[in-house]
Amino acid sequence: MKAELLRRLRRYLMAGLLVWVPLGVTFLTFRFVLDLMDRLLPLLPQRYQPDGFIGFHVPGFGVLLALAVLLFTGVLVANFIGRRLVGWWEELLNRIPLVSTIYSGVKGFTETLVSTSGDSFNKVVLVEYPRREAWSLAFVTSIDLPGIDAHTGHRMACVFVPTTPNPTSGFIFMVPMSQLIELDMSVDAAMKMIVTLGVVAPPSIRPVPPS
Repeated sequence: MKAELLRRLRRYLMAGLLVWVPLGVTFLTFRFVLDLMDRLLPLLPQRYQPDGFIGFHVPGFGVLLALAVLLFTGVLVANFIGRRLVGWWEELLNRIPLVSTIYSGVKGFTETLVSTSGDSFNKVVLVEYPRREAWSLAFVTSIDLPGIDAHTGHRMACVFVPTTPNPTSGFIFMVPMSQLIELDMSVDAAMKMIVTLGVVAPPSIRPVPPS
């Protein structure tokens, strides 16, 4: 009787944690982002800051300021003059040895993530790693590798194998495309599976028929 009561209490405790832990982490994440964005407000002149003309602090105004800055920058670089200015600025940065390496790498990675075309981070695959008959989730980052194809004699793909539960670190491998198993799984679903250590998995994971 006592053992059964303890099992029930433990089950109820775990069920409560499964409800409150995701809510708490989500709340803290949004709170952190809002506080970070609010720190941009001191960039405005004192008379234009929201706390001055409203009379009290409203969290989240920094997000509006960040969106306004991003939209203004996008409008600026979308025209000919803005592109010329950005080109001159990037040319200056590319002449600085260490800065050029960091800037070009970050810019290329950002362009890959925000790009709406291409195959980068759009395909979830299985790659045989770290040993035979052991498979890991991976993301295809590039399939345009003519130099590597010529050396290996295979059509190669560059894949990123993230670590869990932190998917921002991981490994990249050059793998023959014939050895990859493409899954009918979205990138979001794969990320959830990686972050949750495989606990949150899609209800059905089907291989994509080879084209």
